[in-house]
Amino acid sequence: MRPRLVFVHGVGKPRDAELVLEEWLRAVTDGARAAGHSRRVVELIGGGAVDVRFASYGDLFPAHGAPGRVSAAPVEPSEDEELREILLNGVDERLAAPQDDYEAQLLRLTRNKLAPTGEEQGTGDILRRLSAGANALFALPGLRTLGGWASGAAMLGDLRQVRWYLARKHVDEAGCGIDERIRARVAAELDPIGPTVVVAHSLGAVVAFETLQEHPAQVPLLVTLGSPIGMRTAVHPRMRPQPVRTPAVVGRWLNFWDRDDFVTGGVGLERCVAPNASAVAPVSRRVDSDGLYVHPAAKYLAQPAVAGPLVEALDAATVG
Repeated sequence: MRPRLVFVHGVGKPRDAELVLEEWLRAVTDGARAAGHSRRVVELIGGGAVDVRFASYGDLFPAHGAPGRVSAAPVEPSEDEELREILLNGVDERLAAPQDDYEAQLLRLTRNKLAPTGEEQGTGDILRRLSAGANALFALPGLRTLGGWASGAAMLGDLRQVRWYLARKHVDEAGCGIDERIRARVAAELDPIGPTVVVAHSLGAVVAFETLQEHPAQVPLLVTLGSPIGMRTAVHPRMRPQPVRTPAVVGRWLNFWDRDDFVTGGVGLERCVAPNASAVAPVSRRVDSDGLYVHPAAKYLAQPAVAGPLVEALDAATVG
């Protein structure tokens, strides 16, 4: 039986799964070669020794009006408040350990735009603060083109998907919330009997975590990239089940973060995720990417520190 490798994407518009999978596999191959696994990565992935899948769910979000699903819905004021909470959480985490005085000054300015002192002035005021705060983030070193977003508005549009998932609303005709439908997409790609190595990016880390709570077969390695699970007020308290604990089927969990990746919410997940009954807890490792974009999954996967352990886990699962 071939081991399975399942990739889970994060926020963003619906994408061509085949094209994204090709991009991610190229990145893994580059990273594996840099880690000294040139021959093995070709045998495992290029040679078909591993069953590779891509779990795609971007078309389920209401803003994209998926056929047969809930169509675009108006934004509730509470969603804007929660979205502002995500931005504030990221700013506060980074403000706790700024790189220098200049960054600290910009962070304080951004925070003041998101939550100025004084009285609330209604829904319109919240929207203005969101826009001003998001645009201010692009002045921060390392965040000018965060995640490949062209503007603060584009960033807010994608981050809103995090809130939609965690709000667990947008129920369809069958009574299933958007979070249930997304998890069903991911669960359908997992091997129900044999081992599955899971690589999850951004919001996909939250989705994979919750999906694996109900998965019946072993996951020898869970890799999370640019995960927002560490956002202690905006994301972590809204995850299920509580308390947040490593899924029982996970044998090893590696979490990778880049300091310039705004959505990671801090250094690591060890402080907010409890170990499972087998004492498996997330192990966080920092990577530093070059260039303008640090959040995209391909950036992480091309890192030898990421691709190396991934290929080694697939190799062990194949031999086993």
